[in-house]
Amino acid sequence: MAHAQDILKSPPPRRPPKLTSRRIGIHTSSAGGVENAAERAYRLGCNTFQIFSSSPRQWAPYELARPQCEQMLRLREKYDLKPLVIHTNYLVNLASTTETFLKKSIEAFRGEIERALMLCADYLVLHPGSFKGANREKGLLQTAAAISAASHGLGLAKGGLMILIENTAGAEFSLGGSFEQVAEVIEHVRGQVPVGACIDTCHTHVAGYDIVSEQGFLDTLAQLDATIGLKNVPVWHCNDAKAARGSKLDRHQHIGKGTIGLEPFRRLLNDPRLAHCAFIAETPIDEPGDDRRNVAALKKLVG
Repeated sequence: MAHAQDILKSPPPRRPPKLTSRRIGIHTSSAGGVENAAERAYRLGCNTFQIFSSSPRQWAPYELARPQCEQMLRLREKYDLKPLVIHTNYLVNLASTTETFLKKSIEAFRGEIERALMLCADYLVLHPGSFKGANREKGLLQTAAAISAASHGLGLAKGGLMILIENTAGAEFSLGGSFEQVAEVIEHVRGQVPVGACIDTCHTHVAGYDIVSEQGFLDTLAQLDATIGLKNVPVWHCNDAKAARGSKLDRHQHIGKGTIGLEPFRRLLNDPRLAHCAFIAETPIDEPGDDRRNVAALKKLVG
């Protein structure tokens, strides 16, 4: 993902950004310290946001200082930024069949939980992993067992933190390419840690679900409700897609500029059954201002 011009270097807005009846945000840079992400999110017109709590492609954990966490909380309260969603490091694979890699993944995921609790985050999003070298059923069971092991004794419920299993694009060895697989992980973990789902529109589309036609959209939501339960999906990743439906290619595109188009996002944002959800873009930044434009595009769709 290309780097946009840092919005923190521009003057603060003269008036508060126009907000909507929905919680709309974007994955926000935490460059210079995680607390800076809250200020960036506000300036982009968000009332919710997502961050990485550490480098997304390195094992070495980022050490949070208490003043950073306190400043993040102050800014979130000042700007009414909620919920705070944290996305897990991309290296973590709790379904790994390699013992040393699995151990490393569990340790890294435990660190993710610890940082999320320090930051008073509401949700921690996790890709369920890749089962290469085993089979899908064993992979789903192992991911669930690894989540339980990583979270043991950390008091997620007391800290108000919920782990969200994200659906995936359905590549050959990846888990979570169907709602049923996400539901299975949730069912195995339920009762041990607070758990729900995060549904990504791009992943849903390229995995083969029809969310573009009006009837297909309604059928897909009905299937989601029957498997996971709409009430168990507090966060949606709102991403258009560069690839075709069913392609299994995870390539995010700007809102309304891809193979999904604007109307499915309009339906999503205005569905009364989803009024409790946060809608967060993870769209590319090809040109300076793309992040602001994608947030604005989503806000404009809210009726």
